[in-house]
Amino acid sequence: MPYPPPPRTPSGPRRRSLLASAAGAALLVGCSAGPDSAAGGTASVAARARARAARDSEGLLERYDAVLAAHPALAEPLGPLRAQVAAHRAAFAGRAATGTRAPASAAAATTAAPSPAPTVPAGEKDALAFLATAERSLADRRAKDLLDVPGELARVMASAAAAGAAHAYLLTEEAR
Repeated sequence: MPYPPPPRTPSGPRRRSLLASAAGAALLVGCSAGPDSAAGGTASVAARARARAARDSEGLLERYDAVLAAHPALAEPLGPLRAQVAAHRAAFAGRAATGTRAPASAAAATTAAPSPAPTVPAGEKDALAFLATAERSLADRRAKDLLDVPGELARVMASAAAAGAAHAYLLTEEAR
C-alpha cells in the first residue's frame, strides 16, 4: 500500500536550501576580506617571531659554547647537538618574512644588547643538566609560539621545538 501524500506542503524554504545558502554565505564572507586586511599583520607577527627565534637560538648557542669552553671533554657528545642549534639559528635568521635574507637584522638584534656570558656549573653532569633545562624551556616556548605564526614558519618552529625536546632528553640521559 502506498504512503499517502503529506497533508500540506510546507511553506517557505526547505532545510536543504537553507543549509546550502548558509554554506555559500560562509564561503563568500571568508573570501571577501581584502588582501591587505591580514597580510600586513601576519607578516609583522611572522617577522617578530622569526627574529625572536633567531635570538633564542643564538642565546642557546652561547650556552653550548660556554659549556664547551668550561668542559672541553664534553665536545664529543655536545658537538652534534650544537651543530643542530647553529642550523636552527641559520634557518631563523636566514629567511625573512618576505623571503629575503635578514641575518644583519637578526645579528643587530643580538648585538644591540649583548647578554652576559652564562655561568656554567662546575661539574660536567650539572653543565649537561644546565643545557637540558635551557633546551627544554626553549622547546616549550617554541611549541607555544608556533600556534601564533603562519604556515612555513610554524613548521620550522615545530621542527626546532621537536629537536629541542629531543636534545633535552639526550642531555638528561647523558647527565645520568
